[in-house]
Amino acid sequence: MVDFYGTCIKNPLLLGTARYPSPALLAKAVREAGVEVVTVSLRRESVGSADGNQFWDLIRDLGVKVLPNTAGCFSVGEAVTTAQMAREVFETDWVKLEVVGNRDTLQPDPFGLLEAATILCRDNFQVFPYMTEDLVLAEKLVEVGCRVLMPWGSPIGSGRGLNNEYGLRTLRARFEGIPIVVDAGIGVPSHAARAMELGCDAVLLNTAVARAGDPVAMASAFSDAVRAGRAAYLATPIEMSDMATPSTPVIGKAFLS
Repeated sequence: MVDFYGTCIKNPLLLGTARYPSPALLAKAVREAGVEVVTVSLRRESVGSADGNQFWDLIRDLGVKVLPNTAGCFSVGEAVTTAQMAREVFETDWVKLEVVGNRDTLQPDPFGLLEAATILCRDNFQVFPYMTEDLVLAEKLVEVGCRVLMPWGSPIGSGRGLNNEYGLRTLRARFEGIPIVVDAGIGVPSHAARAMELGCDAVLLNTAVARAGDPVAMASAFSDAVRAGRAAYLATPIEMSDMATPSTPVIGKAFLS
């Protein structure tokens, strides 16, 4: 169970809502995987239009917690304004804060992110900062009031998995009481399971499910993977060794002369 600003979530899989072949497949994938939190972009859907209203009705019917995001924002002002608009539309203080720093990799701008997070935390937002796996940045974000950290696995939509396991392990060791959600770059369920084995609390993904040949089956596979990874972490895996360790003891073995 993950505690996001006082809201407890049983399923550690969070899904994005973009790029699905149809709204029906999106809804079926969310239900099949038992997802409790979905991200939505205020920029992606036109609020007030017929299509926009239909989309919001679908999300409401799913009965899930909505995490608005500031996707596509390249400046502090853009991100803060988008977050404020999203709070009014969705009636939630939650916001996945994105401030993009590079158009090719969509890497977060650490300086803009920290500035925007400071403004929003002061305005009583509950900020989920999309960040690189930088320990110093994480410390600054926690200092200004963030109680969740969302480091990327690799660039958005790349499917590369976890580029820096050392960085994720370092964040986990340093921030024991802060939920860590790996966001972006996850391609297959084994990537998600690995993030959970490292001690992360949840995984957020979109493209790996939405663009899969069978989004519903893939969503279910990811849900199983994150649960298995979390269970393995809690069970304390054995340490790696350079040498073989026999599973059958020598004591009691028959010796022939």
